[in-house]
Amino acid sequence: MDGKRAEEIACQHLRSQGMRVVARNWRWRGGEVDIIARDGPTVVFVEVKARADDAHGTPEEAVTRGKRDRLWRTALAFLGGEPEVPVRFDVVAIGPHGLHHIRDAFREEDVRPGP
Repeated sequence: MDGKRAEEIACQHLRSQGMRVVARNWRWRGGEVDIIARDGPTVVFVEVKARADDAHGTPEEAVTRGKRDRLWRTALAFLGGEPEVPVRFDVVAIGPHGLHHIRDAFREEDVRPGP
């Protein structure tokens, strides 16, 4: 399955969960996020991963520490700096076993250095 089709399936799923998709493939010089949605007051940054099989690991395993760091920086760029609204990072994994939506897949403290 190509990335565009996987993202469309993910958007349909998010909408079925009551979320509103506000942007797709949002890019800036430091990265890209597949889907940005609203879940009530929360801005949700969604990484979509698709795999035809598990030969190279599950789709969700492809969201590495480096990818999480880039998603956080991209979220800050989208929001114009430090978030003043609740933020969440989700992963929608589409693989041979179906769709797996991981809400709150990682948190800010998982990517930002502590004080």
